[in-house]
Amino acid sequence: PWIRIKAAASLDGGIALPNGESRWITGEAARRDVHALRARSCAMLTGIGTVLRDDPELTVRHVPCSRQPRRVVIDSRLELPVAARILEGEPPLVLTVSEDRARREALEARGAEVVTVAADGGKTDLAAVARLLAERGFNEVTVETGTKLNGSLLRAGVVDEIVLYCAPLLMGDAARGIFALPEFTELGQAPRPRVVDVRAVGADLRITARLEG
Repeated sequence: PWIRIKAAASLDGGIALPNGESRWITGEAARRDVHALRARSCAMLTGIGTVLRDDPELTVRHVPCSRQPRRVVIDSRLELPVAARILEGEPPLVLTVSEDRARREALEARGAEVVTVAADGGKTDLAAVARLLAERGFNEVTVETGTKLNGSLLRAGVVDEIVLYCAPLLMGDAARGIFALPEFTELGQAPRPRVVDVRAVGADLRITARLEG
């Protein structure tokens, strides 16, 4: 599938303050644009860290939508709370490597579809996740998650596109960055996505970049 990471960041690359506060970095126009991006997606992918921290719905609102994208949560240890808002409405797909039957049954009782995927060092194999999404017919997937999973997806080589909403805001060097990546010692080691579009969305900029190779 075409996997797109969507992120909202300050001019200096922060997506959240050290205490986790991130609402709202961008303006209303950019947030509406995000919902249009969701509306064209087959699936919305997030990680358990984002669910535990933000309790998102990941639904399409504020724009016309003929059908909601399928919500997918990567939850290696089945930590998803049964009261999480992502369990409301159309049932989400929960991808795990855990064999905890009690937790699985509790989530299934709330309507979730829990699927065991291959493990990679005790965590979910992200290449296997991409294959499963393709098998399910999810041709276009938008990722809304945090620093760690963003970085893991990038390192796994499954990301095709990054859509960055950049706000006229400075958050300082203690803010959380967009991608958790290894420390590079040479600039040649750093990924260089190709920018294909830059446009203003309200007071913010939307930058679209694609990864090749």
